[in-house]
Amino acid sequence: MSTERDKMIESLKEIVIPELRNLNFKGSFPHFRKTENGKTNLLTFQFDRSGGGFIIELANWYEPEYKTSWGKTIELNKLTAHDLYKRQRIYPDTLTEENGKDSWFRYDRKSILSFGNKYDRLSKKVVDRIPIMKKYWSEIKTE
Repeated sequence: MSTERDKMIESLKEIVIPELRNLNFKGSFPHFRKTENGKTNLLTFQFDRSGGGFIIELANWYEPEYKTSWGKTIELNKLTAHDLYKRQRIYPDTLTEENGKDSWFRYDRKSILSFGNKYDRLSKKVVDRIPIMKKYWSEIKTE
């Protein structure tokens, strides 16, 4: 693992994870979940294999257990957003990749606002996206 990735993870753990804990999420990096009222909300951080960035994927599950298409049962306390087909990606900006913005939270690019700790700035951007995450998690199943 790269030093930059380690620094990014450390910042996420110090700044973002306490916010998730305040929302009653359990789990350990990079997978978090909360089960309440028959619904499990999921969040997974996925790092770019080439380095320099990460994405956040969310999912909701509405059953007491999850069974894969090949019959394996995954307990809710082990379920991750990557286990589910229907997921929502959280973008670092209000514009999506289709509108010319990257869908990855990048820590390998120089920013015009280059003061301070770039990892903490990016972690704070993740915290700023929590209202969008909460909106997704509050959605009612429509299928």
